Amino acid sequence: MRPVAQLLHNKFVVVLGDSIQRSVYKDLVLILQRDSYLSLSQLKNKGEFSFEQDCLVEGGRLGRMNNGTAYREVRQYRTDHHLVRFYFVTQVFSRYMESILADFEKGIKPDLVIVNSCVWDISRYSHQWASEYKENLNKFFKKLKAILPEESLVMWNVTMPLGKKIVGGFLVPEIQHMGPTLRFDVIEANYFGATLANNFGFDVLDLHFQFRFSLQHRMHDGVHWNSVAHRKITCLILEHVAQAWGVELPKLDQINADTHPPLRENHSWQTAPARYQGSYSNQRCFYPPVMHATNYSYGPVWTRGQRMRQFSGFCSQYSNNYLPPHSTRYQSFEREAFYRGANNAAPYWPVNNLVMKQKCQKPHNRVRRHPYRY
Repeated sequence: MRPVAQLLHNKFVVVLGDSIQRSVYKDLVLILQRDSYLSLSQLKNKGEFSFEQDCLVEGGRLGRMNNGTAYREVRQYRTDHHLVRFYFVTQVFSRYMESILADFEKGIKPDLVIVNSCVWDISRYSHQWASEYKENLNKFFKKLKAILPEESLVMWNVTMPLGKKIVGGFLVPEIQHMGPTLRFDVIEANYFGATLANNFGFDVLDLHFQFRFSLQHRMHDGVHWNSVAHRKITCLILEHVAQAWGVELPKLDQINADTHPPLRENHSWQTAPARYQGSYSNQRCFYPPVMHATNYSYGPVWTRGQRMRQFSGFCSQYSNNYLPPHSTRYQSFEREAFYRGANNAAPYWPVNNLVMKQKCQKPHNRVRRHPYRY
């Protein structure tokens, strides 16, 4: 797409993360060349020698393919005016991450860094992951802050919702017992990552909130997402970047239904009925439009680190007077219900199931009467 190529003209973009971030990189590379969607095979492949005219720099099929924490994959797409690089990482701060940051320190400084590291951190290294994960996050953000110049834009992608049943991939037999509860651990880890990223002045893109009602686009393995979801992620990222850089882009939510990928690539689209009939309907053959970006800062409009994409249309429409007491601006992972609407009538409970709405139990009636006897 021409607007995307213009936005990233002469920019160095770095994507850091796991297999989902690799798909983010692939969709970004694809949209820089043509307006089409990733195929199912492109989403599943890893470590291939070439993808859409990019090259495998390190790891992948150049080395030993495996699902271990030592797996490496570095990809790069380069043209006369674009440079996009991807690093596969399994831990937010490690010796390998230090080597990546050393490359940034000695070489070209990236203009845009899109990063996420969560699922591997909390599942493959330690059962008591919370303290180590927070410490690694703090080290990573501190090091990144010291290396990158002020004009570099760092975007922390919040981990997307996991399914109840997770199969394959990183979930090796040794940690199969963590599968049913991992989605709850991700919610807690997301809070740590988003809070620390904001404290260090980095931007946060809350993909967990954005896709809470788009679960029909998640693959059957409970972790990965289809090409429609990744195109929406790309649009959200580009929209956020355009706002941060003060660039006005044409509307990215005008998606032509004729370019929708074939439904046979995801069987769930053919079988799952529409569950939500609203402005962002999950109807079959429907591409959900991209929500308009909203600035949540009360300071200077484009100050770095002041924007956290949380509840599009909610925080901008209602003032602080309509929020519950002792609430924060970052609430997608709050452990209590928040109230939606001007009348504060109905509490909204996040779909992450961290807090379930308590059922209203009727008082016990000791005297049972027949409905037709008085």
